[in-house]
Amino acid sequence: MILQRWLMIPAALLALFFGAALSARAQGDTGPMAPPPPKFEVSRIPSIPHPGPPPIPEQEIIQKFAAAEDVAKKVYADYAFTQAIRVEELSTPGGKFTASGLEYTKPDGNRYWRTVQPAESSLKMTSFRVEDIHTIISLPLFFLTSEEIGNYTFLYAGQDKLDDLNTYVFQVKPKQLSRSKRYFEGAIWVDDHDLAIVKTYGKFVGEIAGNGTTLPFTMFETYRENFQQKYWLPTYTNSDEFINRPEDEQLHLRLVIHSTEFKLNGSPNAAQQQPPAPAQPSKSAQPQN
Repeated sequence: MILQRWLMIPAALLALFFGAALSARAQGDTGPMAPPPPKFEVSRIPSIPHPGPPPIPEQEIIQKFAAAEDVAKKVYADYAFTQAIRVEELSTPGGKFTASGLEYTKPDGNRYWRTVQPAESSLKMTSFRVEDIHTIISLPLFFLTSEEIGNYTFLYAGQDKLDDLNTYVFQVKPKQLSRSKRYFEGAIWVDDHDLAIVKTYGKFVGEIAGNGTTLPFTMFETYRENFQQKYWLPTYTNSDEFINRPEDEQLHLRLVIHSTEFKLNGSPNAAQQQPPAPAQPSKSAQPQN
């Protein structure tokens, strides 16, 4: 099965809350991940936070991370990679839905997804089908490039420690909505050394209500990994949702999308060939497996 993927740009969201995830480095994992145990210390951010100015001007940070995004977007499009998808019922009794595929770019410039491991499901209280894989892999990736940053307002929200990274946090909101395009609304974490985005947390917004999909998930947290000590590329996305059920019960669902085995498009035997790991030492903002 070959599914064409709509690749836009990663980013994420956060209205008045943000989580400072305690994370550890993820290196060399080539299969579906065990559920990460993210621990959040959640604090409320005022609608107009006053953390004091960052050590360097805000506009300089924004311009620098946008330039890094220009490069990261191009590099990301040059790679094929294995992508493992898992939807898990964390309430009792629980089950899970898993699938794995190869995402790659054809000479026509479009992104495609080819099944490597057929979908398997032991879900007890929800239902996911093969068609839902297409919806999941079509979730937009928001790169906040130099071309895109003019569509957003950025509000500096302070500094945060993310694993061994020191980061600047910005709230991000689109200046206006569109009926034909989805934008990112949430928060971004920018490494204070590389001045590159290393984590995003947010949602998709537009004039049409909803996130533009039939999925129950709305908030998406995306972590990036450092490749060749140059590029921060998105490799791990998760989302948690609580669905109301009869008798005032709630069903806890978790979505995990994990990308591994990066290799340049056009590499021979791309689906089977094991690529070299990211350059060492590899920095990562990903949560621990």
